[in-house]
Amino acid sequence: PGEESEQEAKARKVQRRFWPTLKRAMRQIPFSRDVVAAYYCAMDPATPLRTRGILLGALAYFVMPFDFIPDVLAMVGFSDDIAVLTAAFAAISGQIKERHYVKADEALQDKLPD
Repeated sequence: PGEESEQEAKARKVQRRFWPTLKRAMRQIPFSRDVVAAYYCAMDPATPLRTRGILLGALAYFVMPFDFIPDVLAMVGFSDDIAVLTAAFAAISGQIKERHYVKADEALQDKLPD
């Protein structure tokens, strides 16, 4: 989770890189709706600090240009990201609210933001 100042730094990094990374990953990540809902949950000031910290850590790993398995490798590039996101979802079970899924559905239906 980390300190609030660390979370804010992660939040800025995630906000800057999330949508371009998601666009590249859409075909390889089977649960894109959950990832987008997690993004909105992490950015929601009403989300508990611990939950925000876990999600921001996982989303920061997702958007990092350098990670354990390079994302440019076909079929396996996002497998480590999927593992990290899955672990984060298990840790925050039930914290992603319906309003986050509604925003995710809207973002996925429309042209994804840049």
